[in-house]
Amino acid sequence: MRLFLWMSLLLLPVLFGCGSSDDEVSEDDTVLGGDSAIGDVDPNAVAPVSYLGWKPEVTTTWQWQLLGDVNTEYDVDVYDIDLFDVPQSTIDQLHADGRKVMCYFSGGSFEEWREDAGDFPEAALGKDLDGWEGERWLDVRSAGLREVMAARLDLAVSRRCDGVEPDNMDGYTNDSGFDLTGDDQLAYNRWLANAAHERGLFVALKNDVDQISELEPYFDLQVNEQCHEFDECDLLAPFINAGKPVFNAEYRERYVDDSSDLCDQAEAEQIRVLVLPLDLDDAFRITCE
Repeated sequence: MRLFLWMSLLLLPVLFGCGSSDDEVSEDDTVLGGDSAIGDVDPNAVAPVSYLGWKPEVTTTWQWQLLGDVNTEYDVDVYDIDLFDVPQSTIDQLHADGRKVMCYFSGGSFEEWREDAGDFPEAALGKDLDGWEGERWLDVRSAGLREVMAARLDLAVSRRCDGVEPDNMDGYTNDSGFDLTGDDQLAYNRWLANAAHERGLFVALKNDVDQISELEPYFDLQVNEQCHEFDECDLLAPFINAGKPVFNAEYRERYVDDSSDLCDQAEAEQIRVLVLPLDLDDAFRITCE
């Protein structure tokens, strides 16, 4: 994981492991901050790490495909693709075509099929994600978890990704199996963004809309799903107001049949909208560009 500036955030970490029960104690992991540490971590204590690399703009265009052979034929600025599964030749081809590559991984959930699944501390594995077989929530207070995520960022660098999209960054709002607080999540999300910037990667905020104003200064863009369907696009305005893009994917069938009203709204909001299959396998793609 990323063991860099985040160390300065941590006040007196103690050995305390959280499994799927809040009351379990283990000696194989360290919990950072939160109710279980001696002294809480102040999520406001660390400023955003300066990042001088390429940054997307409000008008930046994008494509999102996580399953299947990546279709590299779209004339867009940024491709959002899987960190682990996409061949290096595809990343290199996208770069040769003038595209930026944002590499997706889950920053807040354990996926049992990933090649680094054995690196996660057992104490950091929580309850299953509802509807997603083989995934479990993670204890974002875990020092061992941060080591795994640091290694993923290093992998992104070695694969020549330009940026990253960590998913499931709102465990504190879910039934994770851990007594996570908003401050726990802020500290972790900010640490992850800073660790990405330290490595020269731009970074997208995924989820955690409730804390978007506190997190916007640390992230370079927002990746959202279904903000139009759930009527929450207005919550994403802090990114637009800061000159940072919001990439939003919609999945409703009625948008596939007729996207005109959706696109009119997206244009007014300056949100970059794609209508995509839920599997994100490039079965079809409707853009409001």
